[in-house]
Amino acid sequence: MTTVLAIDQGTSGTKAAVVDGDGKILGLAERRVRPSYLPGGGVEQAPQELLDSVLEAGRAAVAQSNALIDIVTLANQGETVLAWDPATGKPLSNMIVWQDRRAESICTELAEHRDDVARRTGLVLDPYFSAPKQAWIRRNVTREGVVTTSDSWLIHQLTGEFVTDVSTASRSLTTDLDSTNWDPELLAIFGLEDERLPRILKSDEIAGATTAFGGVMAVGGLIVDQQAALLAEGCLRPGEAKCTFGTGAFLLANTGTTAARSSAGLTASVAWNVQDKASYCFDGQIYTAASAVRWLQQLGFINEASELDTVSASSSEGVLSVPALAGLGAPWWRPDAKATFSGMTLSTGREHMVLSVLEGIAAQVAELGDLIATDIGRPLQRLSVDGGLTQSKVLMQSVANLMQMEIAVYPSQHATPLGAAALARVAAEPSRSLEDAVIPWQPSTVYEPRWSADEAAEFRALWRAAAESAH
Repeated sequence: MTTVLAIDQGTSGTKAAVVDGDGKILGLAERRVRPSYLPGGGVEQAPQELLDSVLEAGRAAVAQSNALIDIVTLANQGETVLAWDPATGKPLSNMIVWQDRRAESICTELAEHRDDVARRTGLVLDPYFSAPKQAWIRRNVTREGVVTTSDSWLIHQLTGEFVTDVSTASRSLTTDLDSTNWDPELLAIFGLEDERLPRILKSDEIAGATTAFGGVMAVGGLIVDQQAALLAEGCLRPGEAKCTFGTGAFLLANTGTTAARSSAGLTASVAWNVQDKASYCFDGQIYTAASAVRWLQQLGFINEASELDTVSASSSEGVLSVPALAGLGAPWWRPDAKATFSGMTLSTGREHMVLSVLEGIAAQVAELGDLIATDIGRPLQRLSVDGGLTQSKVLMQSVANLMQMEIAVYPSQHATPLGAAALARVAAEPSRSLEDAVIPWQPSTVYEPRWSADEAAEFRALWRAAAESAH
């Protein structure tokens, strides 16, 4: 049975898990990384810090497991980019993180291409995605080397290869959603037509080999972190959906093997490509979830995220929050939106503010759920959830109340590495089916709505009006 070192390189940390063929975690290690939040919407990370976190977490997990590793896999942030020298591997810029908004002016400049870009890619012309940030680096930082997503640089450091995977490439605004290949016309729109591009791997391909974690290990089964969680939660059939509550919150729904485009303001991407068959997903993005909680900590409203439920009021007493601390994603696509609080009085306390932020996150998830229902032509029946903030009962109950559906909590805090491990098993054992590689699970907790449909509709109408006015 294949033993996998699965590395989840995220915005605020890197997690490494050694997973055996039955899905049991034999070793686990985490290392924090610290994004820098800059004036003007900039969010950056130090490349060496990210690489060190990958190496340190991976080696610690392997040492703890005392296991022989067959294959290493990497789940990545998806839209974080940097420039680097392919001859030496040396970074030529900081990482420009997916939350970074400084390429907004480039998207405004290219507005005439908005419809064409959406038709070709399934995405929205927005600085969230890779290409505008790559163009921003070329205009403002350096013309040297190559400019790629973070996974290409990390995999190069491990293997010496120059590759990316199909799910990451589909988040770039420069690949055709149907063919899953780089599109020369799209590259030209962003001024990237002369760039050296990494080879796009399918999800079950071997990228190369590494000795970074002791001995020679294959590297493969590469994927974006959110798609990895979709896989771990067994969302293999059209209409099955999950939401990950991490730095941001990301709701993805499987749409099958046909590359559909959203009519409701969502984005469409490759979920994975296994045995030469691509599966696709719709997704919606909430840019601040755990990062909004960290903001509450910085203001002194809570000391730790674990205090959310004890500090939160039982009712917000009319206080509404739109926690758009890094802009609004689908369906507004307002990178310029700012966070707002409304309905406050002299009796408003920190407990009402904390609850209103949690309800504001939940309201955005509910909006995304409605958009997905519109796109797939039927309501979601259940939402699977994972990520650190699922430990907040108040937040999860708010999601159930506002979505008016069952919320099933994934029983592990490690959905992303477990999903990546499933792909690595398929890469290492080509005869193995994806369905067989995904480990079945039962929810640790299930939340049912406690609000009536009318209560949910009233709150959502008020919250939606507040979101529309956020600027």
